[in-house]
Amino acid sequence: MRPPSLLFVCLGNICRSPLAEAAFRDAAMRGGLDAVAESAGTGDWHAGNPPDPRSQAVALRHGIDISGKRARAVRGADFTGFDLILALDPRNLRDLLAMAPARSTARVGLLMDHVPGCAGQSVPDPYYGSATDFDAVWEQVRRAADALVATLKG
Repeated sequence: MRPPSLLFVCLGNICRSPLAEAAFRDAAMRGGLDAVAESAGTGDWHAGNPPDPRSQAVALRHGIDISGKRARAVRGADFTGFDLILALDPRNLRDLLAMAPARSTARVGLLMDHVPGCAGQSVPDPYYGSATDFDAVWEQVRRAADALVATLKG
């Protein structure tokens, strides 16, 4: 049986989704879960760029180096290549559902729906905010990552 595969998606793939990917990878490692994780954006204007320096800084404060990550846009193949595609807010969820090909096999949903008591909530985009906003994003995606690992381990 192959390990579960997850794709975390925000708008540009430089702030929230790289942090969600990093938090999930860390939670999976700590939890002993073999899983595949990537991140992408619904937009492609940051494609090829590293994560926002503030995202890199918050991840590094938690012992995770994401400086090698490069932004990419969601591709049609992602809808059959991943088991679960998780948007970080309802706008990106709508965009994902609109771009999903008819042959899609991935379950597409909202990340925070996997955290008890947080269904329907967004992970706010910190891009125009401060370092504190990036810390808040980390706390949200870390909670979601822990919840996902617990669910996937069953």
